[in-house]
Amino acid sequence: MHIQTAFPYETTREDLYIPLPGGTQLYARIWRPVTDEPVPALLEYLPYRLSDWTAPRDWQRHPWYAGHGYASVRVDVRGHGNSEGMPGDEYDAQELADGVAVIHWLAQQEWCSGRVGMFGISWGGFNSLQIAALAPEPLKAIVTVCSADDRYDNDVHYMGGSVLAVDMHAWAATMLAFVCRPPDPADVGDDWRQMWLDRLEAVDPFIHTWLSHQTRDAYWKHGSVCEDYSAIKASVLAVGGWHDPYRDTVLRLVEHLDPAKVRGIIGPWSHQYPDRGLPPGPAIGFLQETLRWWDQHLKDEDTGVMAEPLLRSWISESHRPATVYETLPGRWVGETSWPSQDVTPVAYALQGGPQIVHSPQQTGLDAGRFFPFGNDADLPPDQRDEDAKSLCFEFPVADAPIEILGRPRVKLRIRMDVPRGQAIARLCDVAPDGSSTLVTRGALNLAARNGRDRTDDWPAGATEDVTFELNGIGHTFPPGHRIRLALSSSYWPWIWPQAGSAGFTLEADESLVELPVRRHTEDPAIRFEEPEQSEPLGVVYPETLDPPRPERLIVRDVAKGQWRMEVDPRYGGTRVYPDGLEFTEEAVETYTIQEADPLSARTRSDWTIRLHRPEMAWDVQIDTRSEITADADDFHTVNEVVCTEGGEVVFHRTWEKSIPRTAG
Repeated sequence: MHIQTAFPYETTREDLYIPLPGGTQLYARIWRPVTDEPVPALLEYLPYRLSDWTAPRDWQRHPWYAGHGYASVRVDVRGHGNSEGMPGDEYDAQELADGVAVIHWLAQQEWCSGRVGMFGISWGGFNSLQIAALAPEPLKAIVTVCSADDRYDNDVHYMGGSVLAVDMHAWAATMLAFVCRPPDPADVGDDWRQMWLDRLEAVDPFIHTWLSHQTRDAYWKHGSVCEDYSAIKASVLAVGGWHDPYRDTVLRLVEHLDPAKVRGIIGPWSHQYPDRGLPPGPAIGFLQETLRWWDQHLKDEDTGVMAEPLLRSWISESHRPATVYETLPGRWVGETSWPSQDVTPVAYALQGGPQIVHSPQQTGLDAGRFFPFGNDADLPPDQRDEDAKSLCFEFPVADAPIEILGRPRVKLRIRMDVPRGQAIARLCDVAPDGSSTLVTRGALNLAARNGRDRTDDWPAGATEDVTFELNGIGHTFPPGHRIRLALSSSYWPWIWPQAGSAGFTLEADESLVELPVRRHTEDPAIRFEEPEQSEPLGVVYPETLDPPRPERLIVRDVAKGQWRMEVDPRYGGTRVYPDGLEFTEEAVETYTIQEADPLSARTRSDWTIRLHRPEMAWDVQIDTRSEITADADDFHTVNEVVCTEGGEVVFHRTWEKSIPRTAG
C-alpha cells in the first residue's frame, strides 16, 4: 500500500450543513482542492456516521480525490450521525429525494463545475444506483461497489424466495443498534440530547417491515433498478468481488446497460473497497482506476477507460479450503460482451435414478459468513462435512482444466409430499486428497418456483421440474480434481427452514447442472496499478484486557440434538479517534437449531455501543437485543433497546410482534 502525501492540488476540509427543501439539514464533510477553477463534485451518501464509524475509511479516499482535482463530499442520511430529521427505512423515497437535492445543491456551488459523480460501497453503492435511476441532470457518472440491482433477491433479506435468516436477522439487529446512536455534542452542541430522544421515539425495527413482505411485491420493487435499467442515464462503473453476495449485479449491469456507458470489474475480494488490502487479495489501485472514470466522464478527458473490456474479472485457480486467504492465485481476463462469446453453457447430466434428499437441519453451519469482511473466519471451511449431509454428484476433470465464468444453473426434477420445502445446490472443487472447496451456491424456495412474486404450494406427491441459478463465479478446476454438485434440503442459518419440510425425492436421471465454461484465453493487457491511498486518520485500536471472543464458535449438545453457532461480526471493536472520542462496539449473534426440528430455529443478536468524550464528561451507551423464532403459522420477533446517559436510563422500549408466514 502506497500512502500518498503529495498531491497535484493542496486541499482544504470543511464540515457544514446542506439545506434540503422543507428546512431539514444534512451533515456533510467536504474536501476540496485549492484552486480558482470550478471542479466536479463526488458524493458518498450513507447513514453510517461520517464523524466516527466510516471516518477511517473516508480518510483513505476523500482527501485523495480532492488532491487530484475533485470536491469530495461525504454526507450522512437524515436521522443518522449529525444530520437532522428522523430516520427512515433503508433506501426509502425520502432518502433518495434527499440525495437528489444534495446533488443539485453541490452542482450549484460556485466551486463546482456543475458536474457531479456519486460513489459508494454497499448502502452507498445501492443508493448511487437508485439515485442514478432518478436521473438528476447534474449526475453524470457513478461508481457502485458491492451493491445490488434487485432488493428482493440479491440483498440481505431473501435468497431464492426464502428468508435469509443469517442476515435478515443480523442486519436488522445491527441497524437497530446503529439508528439508536446519538448525534455528537462536539459537532451539534447542546441540541444533541433532544435530537437523540426525538429519534429514539421514531425508531421502529426494520425487521417488522422486511418480514411483512415475503414475496417480491411493490415494496421490494422500489429501489430495484432491474425494474427499468433504461432509467439510468449516468455512466456506471460497477465493481464487485467473488466473495461478496452482490457480485451478480455486476454481471446484470454489464448485460443490460448501454455498453457505451458501463464497465464492470469483479475481483477476488470480500465486501470491501478493493484498495484496502483486506483478504482475499490481490488488491488493486482502485482509486487510480476510479480517477480514470471520473476524468473521462466528468472532465471529458480521454483516459482510455472506455477502451477497456466491458467486463474485467478475476479467474481463481484451484485452492485448498480455508476460512481466510491473504491472496488467491489466478489471473485477470476481459470480456468484450456479456454474455461472453467465450463462454458456452455445458450440461452435466446427473445419474442414479430416484434418490431422497432429506438433510439434517444443521446442514449449512459451515457455509461461512454471508458478508465476508476480510476477517479470519469469514469464508467456508472444508465442505466434506456439509457434503456428507447432502446428495452429491461428481464429474471428473480429465486432461485439460475446466474454467468457468458466470452463473451455473441446475435443473432438478423433484417429487415432494408436503406443500413447502427448499432446494440448495453447492458447487465444490474436490482435490485428490478429498478436500472440498466451496466454489459457489444457490437456493430456491420451492413455493417460489413459478416466480418470486407469488407463493404456490407443492401439490402433494407431484413431480415437477425446477430451475435456478447459482451465484456467479470465476474458477478453474484442474485435471485430476472432481467437480462436485451437492444438493440439500436445508441450509441453516443462511436459509430459514420451512415449517413441515421433509425433504424431497430427486429424479436424478432427469436432472442436470449446467456450467458456464469459458474458453481459456490469456489477457496480458489487463493491469491495475498498486493500491494507493491518502494519509490515514490516525485512529488507535487499544488492546483490551478481555481475550477476544471467537469469530465463529459451533457448539453441539449431543443429548438434545441441538446445535448453536455464535458469531462475532467484528465490525470495528474499540477505537479512539484523534479528537478524543472513545468508541466501543461489541456484538454477538447466536443461531440455534435442533437437527430434526425445523420449527426449533432461533436467532438472537446482542449489541452494545458506547460513545465517550472524557473531556466533555459525555458518556452514552446503547444496548439492544433482537430475537426471531417461528412456529408453523407465524414469525415471532422481540426487539429491545436500552439507552443510558452517564449510567442513567433515558430510553427503554421493547417491541414484540408476530408476523404471518405467508411465503417464508
